[in-house]
Amino acid sequence: MLNLKEHIRTISDYPKPGIQFYDVGTLLANGQAWRETIDRLAEVVSAEKPDVLLGIESRGFLVSSALAARLGIGLVMIRKKGKLPGKVISRSYALEYGEDVMEMQEGIVAPGNKAVLCDDLLATGGTAAAAAALARQSGINVIRAAFVIELTFLNGRAKLDMPVSSLLSYDS
Repeated sequence: MLNLKEHIRTISDYPKPGIQFYDVGTLLANGQAWRETIDRLAEVVSAEKPDVLLGIESRGFLVSSALAARLGIGLVMIRKKGKLPGKVISRSYALEYGEDVMEMQEGIVAPGNKAVLCDDLLATGGTAAAAAALARQSGINVIRAAFVIELTFLNGRAKLDMPVSSLLSYDS
C-alpha cells in the first residue's frame, strides 16, 4: 500500500501568505498513486451503494469522474454560476470575504436518488455544505461525503450533516 501523502506537494504561502496549499496535482501525475487513491475511495463509497456521485467544481470533477467510472454509476456536476446549460437550480453560500453561487442542472437526477458528495479537499466545509444543500433542494438524498484530503484543523466536518470520509488528513 502506497503512502499517498508522499504524492501530495505542499506549497507555502499560496494563494496568499500564511497558507499551506496541499496540491493534488502531483498525486494525479503519478498513475499508480492516482489509481490507488480511486481504489481506496471506491471501497468507502461502494459500501453506501449510491446511485450517483456529486462532483464539486473543479478538482472534485477529477475525483468524482474517475470514481463514478470505477463504480459504474452516474455523476452530477455542481458548478459555479453560469457554467451549466439548460435550467438550473442555484444556491448562494458564504465565502471568507463575500458570497458565491453554485448551480446544478434541474431534473438531471430523479428525486430520492442516493448520492455521495466528492471533492479533492475538505477545508472549512462551506462549499461542501452548500453543495449538499443544493442537491437536497432537488430531492437528492446525500448520504455521505468523500474527500482525498481533509484539513482537520479547520473543522469543516462539523458543517456537514452526513458521514464524512477522507483518505488523508493534515493537522496544520
